[in-house]
Amino acid sequence: MNQNRWMSLLGLANRARKIISGEELVIKEVRNGRAKLVILSKDASANTNKKITDKCKSYNVPVCLVENRHDLGQAIGKEARVVVAVLDAGFAKKLSELLDESQWG
Repeated sequence: MNQNRWMSLLGLANRARKIISGEELVIKEVRNGRAKLVILSKDASANTNKKITDKCKSYNVPVCLVENRHDLGQAIGKEARVVVAVLDAGFAKKLSELLDESQWG
């Protein structure tokens, strides 16, 4: 499984300051058109999940799911994170490829 690959790539994007985390900030970036990809934890609350996915749908921002908030937080060197937006098209493209692979084996 490519979990380590997407986690290290997300960590790299974080060090390059190309990601933002936290529900409100992510929604703001989606609205501003700066979010290229949103990564959502499968253990997000139903409310958060709906709010993020609805917003991303209406702004045509792809959403990828990861197993849990701890993986997402660990990937960016922070506490558990439920949602992260990737602000760089290159990172977004590669991350969505890696996350697709990890979901489908």
